[in-house]
Amino acid sequence: MKRWISLLCVVLAVSVVSCNGPQNKPLKPPQEAVAVDEHTAEVIKKINAVSAYEVPKLPLKEDADYAETAEEFEPFRHVKPYKEHFLVQMEYTGPGRAIPEPEDVNTVKIGFIGPIMSTVSVATGGKSHEEPLGIKMLQGCRLAIEEANAKGGYHDRDIPFELVVSNDNGLWGASGNEIVKMAYKDKVWAILGTIDGANSHIAIRVALKAEVPMMNSGDTDPTFIETNIPWVFRCISDDRQQGYLLVDYLYRKLGLERVGIMRSSNRYGRFGVREIRDGSRRLGRPIILEMAYDLGIDDFSLQLERIKEANVQAVVHWGDAQEGALILNQMREMGMEHPYFACDRCLADEFLEIAGNNAEGVICTSPWDPTRDDAEYQAFRQRFRQRFGEEAETFAAHGYDGMNMLIWAVQVAGLNRAKIRDVLAHRNEPWRGVTGGIMLSAALDNLGEVYLVERRDGQWTYRSREELDIPRDPLPPRNRVNVSSTEVPAEMGDRS
Repeated sequence: MKRWISLLCVVLAVSVVSCNGPQNKPLKPPQEAVAVDEHTAEVIKKINAVSAYEVPKLPLKEDADYAETAEEFEPFRHVKPYKEHFLVQMEYTGPGRAIPEPEDVNTVKIGFIGPIMSTVSVATGGKSHEEPLGIKMLQGCRLAIEEANAKGGYHDRDIPFELVVSNDNGLWGASGNEIVKMAYKDKVWAILGTIDGANSHIAIRVALKAEVPMMNSGDTDPTFIETNIPWVFRCISDDRQQGYLLVDYLYRKLGLERVGIMRSSNRYGRFGVREIRDGSRRLGRPIILEMAYDLGIDDFSLQLERIKEANVQAVVHWGDAQEGALILNQMREMGMEHPYFACDRCLADEFLEIAGNNAEGVICTSPWDPTRDDAEYQAFRQRFRQRFGEEAETFAAHGYDGMNMLIWAVQVAGLNRAKIRDVLAHRNEPWRGVTGGIMLSAALDNLGEVYLVERRDGQWTYRSREELDIPRDPLPPRNRVNVSSTEVPAEMGDRS
């Protein structure tokens, strides 16, 4: 008996030494100071100054126009509407800011939802067509999380960030179920995702009910942000802004009169061309013909024959890279040498592989310029190649920026969803991301620069509105440049 008592004492002594003595813990990585501007510091101060039953008086953003819409593109511009939406920031007057930070937290979880697995798509009835895009977006988010942890993780608690990954399988309503799981079971503090327009709309409505901040870096649907949900942000410029620049180029720069549209029959194609169609009509040059196609087909002769018969001067395509290239090839086989314009998804390598030499002269829209000489962006490209062995494209870069914005908000606001929302929503300085300056509008949408990109001599050349010399002023006289249906537009000019 004495032997067992002596042994127990030894064990207890060793345990005490183990608990209180020197530990061989890994050294904590050096922490970088989190940048907090004076405005954000004042926002935090105002939040903490009120009781749980009061709403802090935070300044609301107010824009002169929505999404930098030029006057000639505004609907009903000849009359003053009773109310204009999206110009004044939506205020969050609900509870949550006084909830204390939980003590039993071992990691700071941030959610991700995107199409990353081979699943059935509602749009095609087969394999989802957005998985390569979702995987790239996930890679960008992973890199942001890993880099944040390498710098010390969540500074207030010295604990790592954790990425909670969910697949957006493309089935109607499934994305909402994933948001519920992440918000209530995984208990994430914020979420980034997704790409599909319909699923994004469902996801953000569930995020509203769960009161969890949601950042979008891949859905360019203009109506996404028009839900006016105060918990939703977008760090990529949408198809509205890209469409305005394209319309200006078609009619101001080229002087075209008759433009036709080929688009996918899903939400991306339908809403992607909406501002092109409406903008053309408001400038007195309505779209001559708009033809939709089902995803997954490879014969577009019916649509192209009708566009050819309509005697259009140029064709605008809005859809995925594969269909965009197949349509272009079939146009050229039919003898249709029309100038070809496309959305930013056709900037993918897949488009070039399928289109081959036919890609020469194609002009696409783009929400950013990945060819710019920026030290921070070039360093990101190098880190991304080292981590994943491939080049970072738009979904990876915007996912990286969006995740870093969420991480910054957590570092500044702490583990409180309402405060995380507040510091993002009321940030009044551009976020310096690898995709460029990200300035959130009153509707919490990105107002960054958009570009037109021309394929010339085997290279993509990016041009901003300023470089294209397209000011936001009244439309010049009609037929400024007479472009026939068989004439390819001239090069967009040197950067100088």
